Amino acid sequence: MRALPASLLAACGLIATACGGTDSGGAAAGQAARAAVTTPASASALASAPTQAKSQAHAKPQAVAGPLEGKTIVIDPGHNGGNYRNPTAINRKVNVLTKWKPCDTTGTETASHYTEAAFSWDVSNRMVKILTARGAKVKLTRTDNNSVGPCITQRAAIGNKAKADAAISVHGDGAPAADHGFHIIMPKKINGPVDPVVADSSRLGVAVRDAFKKGTGLPYSTYIGSKALDYRNDLGGLNLSTVPKIFIECGNMRNAGDAAKFKDPAFRQRIAVALADGLQHYLKA
Repeated sequence: MRALPASLLAACGLIATACGGTDSGGAAAGQAARAAVTTPASASALASAPTQAKSQAHAKPQAVAGPLEGKTIVIDPGHNGGNYRNPTAINRKVNVLTKWKPCDTTGTETASHYTEAAFSWDVSNRMVKILTARGAKVKLTRTDNNSVGPCITQRAAIGNKAKADAAISVHGDGAPAADHGFHIIMPKKINGPVDPVVADSSRLGVAVRDAFKKGTGLPYSTYIGSKALDYRNDLGGLNLSTVPKIFIECGNMRNAGDAAKFKDPAFRQRIAVALADGLQHYLKA
């Protein structure tokens, strides 16, 4: 080992003296280190370490917010299973601003009598579970599938009152049997309450169309709209809405191919997931 310069030795000597050392700076340092380890504060810290580790091990994990936390969605299951029992009530005319229309209708059905009301009710309730699990607050416009109504004007009012971030009305179409595929219906400007949300409704419609096509594999409608997009000004559920809202005709219930899919619970789950994905894509954009 090389000898240390005199200046460095002098510095070491000063340090040892300042620290209360005797003849050996190394010994003083060792005593100081041992003293530091056995101080009450250090002993306390060491004693508490296992307790802290145990506490952290048993701590509850913090809940992770879902992607739709803070969002409100209104789902309108088209028609109602009991509508056919009260034609007077559902045929009552209501004002949808561009015309007067019946309060509601019975909806359509497949050749084997699986009704549009039952289809929309099932898909909508599946959507509620999916969207709620993702953190959204979800509200339905009807509470069962054996009552009458509500009217199309009331369905719009429910979404408005909820101040929904998005609303969707779920349907199956009743076109000629040769026609098939799905389409989205969106509002037009009518110099009415829907005007401020027409653009947002259009964006919602495109997001749902894209997710629905991807998630279900169903083709665009062969008989209405352009690339599955259709704009209308005669639907009360859209004309009276003050929140972004669309209708989806998930397919043609009179078409054998579309009907077979709709009657399959597993495929209805695919529909529900695809619609939930479309809503989420819109709300997170």
